[in-house]
Order: sequence, then structure tokens, then C-alpha cells
Amino acid sequence: MGALVENSFRLCHQSLFARNLEAAQQIALLDKQIDRFYRQIELDCAALMTLQAPVAQDMRLLSAFMQLVRDLERIGDYAKDLGEIAVKLFPYPPHPCLPEIELMSRHAQAMLAASLVALADLDGAAGQAIKEQDDAVDTAYESVYQTLAYQRDIKGVVEPILLLGLVIRHLERMADHATNIGQRVGYIVTGHRE
Repeated sequence: MGALVENSFRLCHQSLFARNLEAAQQIALLDKQIDRFYRQIELDCAALMTLQAPVAQDMRLLSAFMQLVRDLERIGDYAKDLGEIAVKLFPYPPHPCLPEIELMSRHAQAMLAASLVALADLDGAAGQAIKEQDDAVDTAYESVYQTLAYQRDIKGVVEPILLLGLVIRHLERMADHATNIGQRVGYIVTGHRE
């Protein structure tokens, strides 16, 4: 499921910044697969909880997995939305703040990759460290938001500016969900929420 979400994120990045409409179309198919995995993993965890009566560490692991797969599913949903936004942005010329948004996207993708590695390795310290990386995405969000919100002398329609506002909000939320995954890995390993 994590690999599908990473691929979906890569495709939305390509659709937004390389203006690759084929990539945008592929995301919807991936999203359906991600949703199927999410439902199945959630059902499997619930079945284990009810049929096996897990205790302590096993219960912590199952409950964290149920929350973690929800974070992955939400990242997939945001990627799908970003693919749709890319299609709407296609007719407009690229906005001057796109390079900064692209950097924000790359940073959020790196956070997702790091959170999945932390999960695969059950590395609580690496999972907790992802929270520190989130500040860069939050700072970029604020910077680009200010640029978009206070843009003057707009010629033509404002739709691209509104769409870019959605793009940065989605990227910021994707980074937050990657942070959540890292935090949940820390919880699985240590039993402590931070």
C-alpha cells in the first residue's frame, strides 16, 4: 500500500510540475487500489482485535496500523485531488511560484519515503525525526500562501491562484500525514506518544 501511495504522489508531482496529463489520469486507478488495501487492512486489524483478543504490544501495534493506513489512504486521496487540479491548471501559463511549490512537493515526498522506511525497519527514532522535517513544509506553505494571497494586478482570471492555494494546502496536509505515520512508528516501538 505504501508503494502505491508513493507512486501516486510521484504521478501527481509529474502532472503538476512536468504538466504530464497522462500521469494525472493514472492516479485515479492507483487510488482505487489504495482504497481497497485500506479497507482490507482495516478489516483484518478489526478481525484480529475481536477474534484474537490481543494485549499490550500487539494491541498497540494493531491500533497504530489502523490509524497509519488511514494516513496513507488520505495521502493517496490528496494525490488524486492534485492530479485533478493539474488538469485544471494545464491551460494556464505556469505561475512564478511553481518552483517553490515543486520544492515543497519534493520535501513532502521525501518525508513520506522516510516514514515508510521507518515503518519497514520499525525504527522509532527515524519515525520521530520526521516531525522536525515538517517545519520546512509549513514554512514553504506560509511563504507561498503570502505570495498568492497578496498578489496584485492580476490579469485575467483568478482560478489558477485559487487552484495553487489548494495545491499548497494539500501538500502541507500530505506532509502532516507523513509526520503522523512517523509518530505512529515511534508509538509502535516505544509505546509512548509524542
